[in-house]
This record gives sequence, C-alpha cells and structure tokens, in this order.
Amino acid sequence: MKRSFDPTVLEMMDRPQPVSTELERDLQRIRQLNCWFGSYRLVLRFIRRWIKPGGRLRIVDFATGSGDIPRLIIDYSRSIGALVEINAIDRQSATLEIARKLSGDYPEISYIDADILEWNPAAAHDIALCTLALHHFSEGDAVKVLRRCNEVAKKFVLVSDLRRGFFLKAGVDVLTAFVFREPMTRYDARLSAARAFSFSEFNDLARRARWKNFGHKGFRFARQAIWLEKSDN
Repeated sequence: MKRSFDPTVLEMMDRPQPVSTELERDLQRIRQLNCWFGSYRLVLRFIRRWIKPGGRLRIVDFATGSGDIPRLIIDYSRSIGALVEINAIDRQSATLEIARKLSGDYPEISYIDADILEWNPAAAHDIALCTLALHHFSEGDAVKVLRRCNEVAKKFVLVSDLRRGFFLKAGVDVLTAFVFREPMTRYDARLSAARAFSFSEFNDLARRARWKNFGHKGFRFARQAIWLEKSDN
C-alpha cells in the first residue's frame, strides 16, 4: 500500500476558514479519537518519564490543533507539582481561536499562530512534541519538521503519528461509515489514512533528519512514535 500525497489537496481542517460549528465539531471528534485510540496514553507514557515531581520545564507542541495535548500535559504536571510552560504552535488561526477558548483555565499554555518551519523561539525548550501531524507534510517537509523538533529541544523529542497499513485504512473506513459521519471528519480521516507513513518510512524520515540514537516503536490502533532522549540528560 503506497503512500498517497498531493500537496495541492488540503484536509478540510487545514483550509483557511473562520470558526464554525463544523470545525468545532471536527476538532471535538479528533479529541475523542485521541482519547479512545491511544494518543493520550502514548504521550503520557513519555511525559511521565520526562517530567518529574517538582520539575520546571518549557515545552513546545507543534501543530497543536485544539490544544488537547498541552492541556493533558498541564493536568499531569499539576498533579505531581511540576511547573510546566507550553508554547503551542499552529498555523490555522480559527483552530487556535477554538483552542484558546477551551484553555481558559490553563494560563501555562501560550498559543502562537505560526508556521512550524518558520517559527524561531527566543529561547530553547526542554521538550518538543508533534502529535498526529507529520502525515500532513510532504516527505521533504516532514524531514524539516523533525530537524526543527531536534533543534529547539535541549532534552527530549517525541513525534507520534498514524502508521499506514491495512488495519488503519479498514478502521478509518468503518469508523467514518458508522460513527464519525460528519463530512469534514469523514473526508479528513480517510485522507489522513492514505497520507500516513509506514513504519519503515517513519524510521527513514528520522534518519534523513539526522536523528541519532532515536527510539522507534509501533503502538496499538495503528499508531507509532519516534523519540530522542539526549545523552547529556
């Protein structure tokens, strides 16, 4: 099953648009999928290892969407008495408006309207994250995103995404036929399944980005992750 990617075809959520009921509903569906199919568990698996009680860290979350990953991390950091600040980056202004509205009780999160490949932070971060976004990019730009993650993080990097294959396609087809039937969610989910990288392709992207001594693992529900734990930690 070959990857299908046409840069001129955008997912509906990526198209310039105002805040709408349809966009809000689509982002809610993504949050449900993240919760039900392992993305939250995957992120917390690493965050629990990297954020210690009483710690102080700065995190950047690339392609943050509606900010559910930053809120998840802040909830955990509060529970263990860690002080965490998160810069949440996305280039879709309407999505960021929704994220800010959902994050009124999370002053630790700063939402920034910027392109991942062009944003230059004033200071380094301890952790860089990118969750379920790499498949939105061409191979060349995906490599650039991985390089960017490595550049801005002093300690840890985690990039997780879908894993292309029969089970991903079959699962998405069933879910969008019987459960998540809204036009935006159905269209974007099926396009994402076709654009996802295979396990070997994901590994190759990290190597092309000059990642060294990285981890790579497949997870349940057609997820995968690559990560860096830099040697001076």
